[in-house]
Amino acid sequence: MPQTIHARAVLLDMDGTLVDSTAVVERLWLEWAEPHGLDPAHVLSVVHGRQGHQSMAIMLPDRDHAINLRENDQMLVRESGDVDGVVEIAGAGELLAALRELPHAIVTSANVPLMTARMKAAGLTVPALAITAESVTDSKPHPEGFLKAAATLGIEPGDCVVFEDSEAGVQAGLAAGMRVIGVGAHAASHGATYSVADLTRVSVETDDDGFRLTFA
Repeated sequence: MPQTIHARAVLLDMDGTLVDSTAVVERLWLEWAEPHGLDPAHVLSVVHGRQGHQSMAIMLPDRDHAINLRENDQMLVRESGDVDGVVEIAGAGELLAALRELPHAIVTSANVPLMTARMKAAGLTVPALAITAESVTDSKPHPEGFLKAAATLGIEPGDCVVFEDSEAGVQAGLAAGMRVIGVGAHAASHGATYSVADLTRVSVETDDDGFRLTFA
């Protein structure tokens, strides 16, 4: 049954929410993990939604973090150069078009080159406001990115709606005091306020004090 909620700003994750980059993310991270003898299932449970150096710190807690930062830089370069199979999440282009004149932002753990490469590969336009890895000191599930986006837009957190797919991202949105619409098959299990299979199920209609999001 369709639901409608009121919002004054929308904050959108990228990977898994606007673009499907699962194949390349998992391929490159499993290649990275193999020399360390890490369990593939554990790797895939950690890496989605976080900045790479934080994922490395979780999986290799005793390693010098300077190594994580260096290898994260290398990983970002590899990811930016490998967009084979990166495609739009169904409905992403239409949703971004509907939000074009309304307060919205992308909030991603990717850096600017990676965000730009993946959005271009998926045929999507980057919103005017992008909060990226360069913009924050703490990665999701910390709420810093979402709170910074809201502050930059001049919108109270409670009036923002987040679109996210990963557990770390959902936790970050909720910690920011925002409602979270989970995107994809697993989002509801991460505790999202609402959930949709994809973005084709979301419509936007403006009103006198923001806009209404209707979804099913």
